[in-house]
Amino acid sequence: MLLYMLARGCGAQTIVEFGTSFGISTLHLAAALRDNGGGRLITSEFEPSKVARARNHLAAGGLSDLVKIREGDALQTLSVDLPETIDLLLLDGAKGLYPEILSQVESHLRPSAFIVADNANHSPDYLARVRSPGKGYLSMPLDDDVELSIRVC
Repeated sequence: MLLYMLARGCGAQTIVEFGTSFGISTLHLAAALRDNGGGRLITSEFEPSKVARARNHLAAGGLSDLVKIREGDALQTLSVDLPETIDLLLLDGAKGLYPEILSQVESHLRPSAFIVADNANHSPDYLARVRSPGKGYLSMPLDDDVELSIRVC
């Protein structure tokens, strides 16, 4: 529900997700895009079996048209053909890659874009970056090891 609320609240039109898994968070984000009048969600997942399940969930939810699942290593799949501006970034994949994924998409994050990092406590380098003054973010931990940040450049 948090993801849906954030995406709706900021009027998100473009969302990037690292770590599709079975597509549950993807469904919430895509539903927010639909309710915002449309948009585009680019998501990346390494495991083919999870991609198949996510596609099935999106089809069952009638949201496939809003989502592009990129299968493979996110360091490659999220390094090309990104939207000019990103309204919301969800980090929910391999925790050690959070700093690199953020670096890849950072130039596309619009001012006041939300960044949600699940289990961020397992990525101390990521936390150091988004919590450091002067790095362009305001950040705070939420329950369940979620870090919520906003781009303030």
